[in-house]
Amino acid sequence: MVNETLLWNAVSNRDAHWDGAFVYAVPSTRVYCRPTCPSRRPRRAGVSFFATTAAARAAGFRACRRCHPDKPPSLPPGVERVRRACAAIAANPEASPTLAALSRLVGTGPHHLLRTFKQLLGVSPREYRDACRIGALKAGLRNGHGVAAATYDAGYGSGSRVYEQSPSMLGMTPASYARGGKGATVGYVVVASPLGRLLVAGTTRGVCAVKIGASDRALEADLRAEFPNARVDRADRRLAGWVATIVASLERGAPDPRLPLDVRATAFQRRVWRELQRIPRGATASYGEVARRVGRPSAARAVARACATNPIAIVVPCHRVVRGNGELGGYHWGVDRKRRLLEEEAKASGA
Repeated sequence: MVNETLLWNAVSNRDAHWDGAFVYAVPSTRVYCRPTCPSRRPRRAGVSFFATTAAARAAGFRACRRCHPDKPPSLPPGVERVRRACAAIAANPEASPTLAALSRLVGTGPHHLLRTFKQLLGVSPREYRDACRIGALKAGLRNGHGVAAATYDAGYGSGSRVYEQSPSMLGMTPASYARGGKGATVGYVVVASPLGRLLVAGTTRGVCAVKIGASDRALEADLRAEFPNARVDRADRRLAGWVATIVASLERGAPDPRLPLDVRATAFQRRVWRELQRIPRGATASYGEVARRVGRPSAARAVARACATNPIAIVVPCHRVVRGNGELGGYHWGVDRKRRLLEEEAKASGA
């Protein structure tokens, strides 16, 4: 599944590879834009994502006058084919077009389309279709269509399948998601750490977030942002063991934490995150190396996006991934923290 965090990351970075694959809409201005729009970036809270401009207009938004999202972008042939394939999938997400049918539609070979699709977006056409279905499901649930209607309108032939997959798709059952997270329970703790204030959040299934910052209030607000109606409470006693394990892992020579996890992610993100957990302390790998290890040698940019959207800092050590030339690259929680983590791990390992 392509989750909204991935799309927001594309918007934040003005990633041209996603231009034409979706638009984002801002509730305060009632305007929708392409990911590369040069306008000032809005606050994340409230921003909606649509697979097509028609869907954005149907939801009551108008086109931006700066980036003109209704006009076709001037793109290289490969990107244009992927854009057209995305549009075809988004127009009918309940269908299941074969790779051969899609390639005939856009005028290229199946293997070339699959390779280009994965290289540019980091997912396959099938995974993109699944993302469109999930987007339609979320929109239906938010608009009050009811769980059954939203499920079948989104193209799911079986309601039971949605409930089976809902923990990874939505982080909760469809009925709970429809109520803005009402009924879901997330506990959290904020403690001091060598890197600053550390927030650890979890459900009954496992750790769902680890965040680093300077302000308790900002960390807590970030945790509450996606599901404003969920029950989000302090849980110092219940999470004490997990918190102690994570904080202890920051000490020199300590082992990496191995904890139960409860995160929403695409299949590709999960492969990348598992590979990151295999990088030993004191070592690093480049984005390209990780891409090769997960069997996608041309997907270095997609690996970088998976690192940027990692919701569980330290437990999934995305700080150990650097650029091919040895430079540190980015880190969601600050490059200085990344440098400090790597230096401490290198000293402990004698590297």
